[in-house]
Amino acid sequence: MSKGPLVTDGDLKAAASATAFAADAIERHMSSEMYRNAVTANEYYRQHNVTINRFVQKIYSCSGAEAEDFTASKLRLASNLFKRLNVQRCTYSLGKGVSFVDVSAGGKDTTKEGLGDRFDDDVMEMGLKALIHGVSFPFWNLDHIDVFTADEFCPVWDEYSGALYAGVRFWRLDSDHPWHATLYEQDGYTEMVSGGSGFDFEVAEAKRAYKVTYQEIPADGMKLAVDAENYSRLPIVAVWGSDAHQSTLVGMRESIDAYDLIKSGLVNDTRDCAQIYWLINGAGGMDDRDLDLWRAKLKLTHVAEVDAEQGQSVTPYTQEVPVEGRKETLAQIKADIYEDFGALDVHTIAAGATNDHIDAAYQPMDEEAAEFERHIREGIMDILALQGIEDTPVFTRTRISNTKEQVETVCLEAEWLDEETILRKLPNITPDERAKILERKQREQEERMAALPPALAANAKGAQEGDEDEEGDE
Repeated sequence: MSKGPLVTDGDLKAAASATAFAADAIERHMSSEMYRNAVTANEYYRQHNVTINRFVQKIYSCSGAEAEDFTASKLRLASNLFKRLNVQRCTYSLGKGVSFVDVSAGGKDTTKEGLGDRFDDDVMEMGLKALIHGVSFPFWNLDHIDVFTADEFCPVWDEYSGALYAGVRFWRLDSDHPWHATLYEQDGYTEMVSGGSGFDFEVAEAKRAYKVTYQEIPADGMKLAVDAENYSRLPIVAVWGSDAHQSTLVGMRESIDAYDLIKSGLVNDTRDCAQIYWLINGAGGMDDRDLDLWRAKLKLTHVAEVDAEQGQSVTPYTQEVPVEGRKETLAQIKADIYEDFGALDVHTIAAGATNDHIDAAYQPMDEEAAEFERHIREGIMDILALQGIEDTPVFTRTRISNTKEQVETVCLEAEWLDEETILRKLPNITPDERAKILERKQREQEERMAALPPALAANAKGAQEGDEDEEGDE
């Protein structure tokens, strides 16, 4: 009985060897809908419309036989809608980075400091790939995140819980180089390489732990592994882009194809109809060669000789392209794509709009962002759990607004708010900038206190402590 494309832990346990399992898993994954959608989505993201690239203009004879129309223009214009919409949704939630709830008293995000300098960029890649492919697989690699994608990673699912049990990452430079594969399991990973163009893998490096400590030998400078340790579970998690568990291209592809085909057809028709056709009266004695010579001379000299007495005449004729109808169709298709995706076309917001109007325009995007952020939040918390950290990520959405109106509102409320709350409400200050500003203000206050005479410093300190006691009593 043939196996389906879904690979489970039962297949891994029943496999004769790691190399045989990797070869079978990769072949099955390449036949799955997840892999095919991921490969196609990559093309659309790179602005390569697969459909219009394969489109061929045909003509039919009287008998019904079809043939390619070699005289028609073949311009193929691919839009960038797929990339624009996915980048917009991703940057809306993740463009300002990720902060965490557990912030120290000094305003420092201690959780984020332990995740490395490139954490925000890694999360951005994780979220974008989850949208494009439907799912991404971030791998916590000791001190940073490596993001695996559906077109290079075969997930192995637990048959009972449905959780990610293991996985095989596969890649090659090009068709002239061998395949490489890595089998990731809870107790370590195994490196493999193929001997040819297929998946006839051999073990290149035996299974080893994820966390290995090396010690350098002074005599020869070599490094010796002195300790090996694994995580409490598989250090790879599955992060979905939406509840649908599928690429955002599904359902959108047909609309993008229609948009690109109409736009390409409009340009090609404009080009084909731009030529001038000459209707010649009284040229019945001219054969095809004479007509070609006559037209070439007319294009060169722009002068035509006719005998009016013999009833000869030359009339130029051009075709009009139906533009308005197609423009309206393109505008409607584009508006439908934005509406179905829950995105915001900034051209629909009038200049000088109030924040109430802007918030109303962002409502569909906020609804989609809430679903997207929930999956990203779960993925980040799973990565934190690998390090024994319990914290909750917080996202600051990137949106256009009437900044002046927001700042004026915060200024009116400032006398009832503390400094940290004021900085958090200001729209032009990011969470990272807020922590640095609070740190600098604290340092400036300490420097001013140190510059005061001892008596004044004691009075100032006593006044501050008195204020704190009053707040405590209240």
